[in-house]
Amino acid sequence: MYKKLSTLLLGSVVGLTLMNTVQADEWRGWNIHSDGYPNTVAMDKFSELVAEKTGGDITLKMFHGGTLGSQPDAIEQVRLGGLQIGNFNLGPIGPIAAEANVVSLPFIFKDVAHMFRVLDGDAGKLIADGMAAKGLLPLAWYDAGARSFYNAGKPVNTPADVEGMKVRVMNNDLYSGMIAELGGNPSPMAFAEVYQALKTGVVDGAENNWPSYEATGHFEVAGYYSLTQHLIIPECICINADTFAGLSDEHKAAVTEAAQESSAMQRELWAAREEASREKVVAAGVVVNEIADKGPFQAAMAPVYENYLAANADLKPLVELIQATD
Repeated sequence: MYKKLSTLLLGSVVGLTLMNTVQADEWRGWNIHSDGYPNTVAMDKFSELVAEKTGGDITLKMFHGGTLGSQPDAIEQVRLGGLQIGNFNLGPIGPIAAEANVVSLPFIFKDVAHMFRVLDGDAGKLIADGMAAKGLLPLAWYDAGARSFYNAGKPVNTPADVEGMKVRVMNNDLYSGMIAELGGNPSPMAFAEVYQALKTGVVDGAENNWPSYEATGHFEVAGYYSLTQHLIIPECICINADTFAGLSDEHKAAVTEAAQESSAMQRELWAAREEASREKVVAAGVVVNEIADKGPFQAAMAPVYENYLAANADLKPLVELIQATD
């Protein structure tokens, strides 16, 4: 009887241990984008590579299309460990991690290639460390292109063209300040609400990259796209910092390698999608205008930088390091 009871107890302990191990290694990941979008394809590849490179010790189930909640909610879930992985834009992370907010300064990057040189260098390490301290460890950086203005009424060629315009922005004081300095009225709102807001005139315009402008159908209700390219904000594959810290060195290397390979894929897919999105909206009749001189836009941002550095004096060296990067 004693032997039989011991066997049953041992079996229960082993069963619970195995169950806990499986639960701990079955990760969930969040992504706001739809099927076929470069990030969605790349995140599915990341999931596949994680399982492959860890020999099945870690599996990742991706939830696309924001099905597990809004981006701000998902960011908090990853920080708290309710989700293990997220593909996030650094814009909404900025108010949480001060170092990440630096990339949201208008015209801080010369172009996308400059952004990646910054992120791959010392400045990128400082940004990653600041995010990790808040529970979000970036494993790799994704391309999100350059963001430009679009609206239903007219081309934007100078800051004066933004005056009085209600412009949707992400929920970040830097973006609101940017629009305000151009004479517009910033309107923070969730991304999912923008199409209807443009259609009904709740906002006059918004700003985003080519693929987002096209994939959401925003071009259908806002037919002027002006290439201000005022913001170049990366996205990340972010993991809960404690989850990563708890991995073996072997699994840390495997997950990081999977993220880097996924990033290389995403950047290639992004470049192709940008070109295809531009061609599609132009064919649909969208009026696209280049900005002959971005100097006036850049000059108008001086108060944004002054206010930011006044409140974040300790981040001035990071801003200068980014600006000094060739």
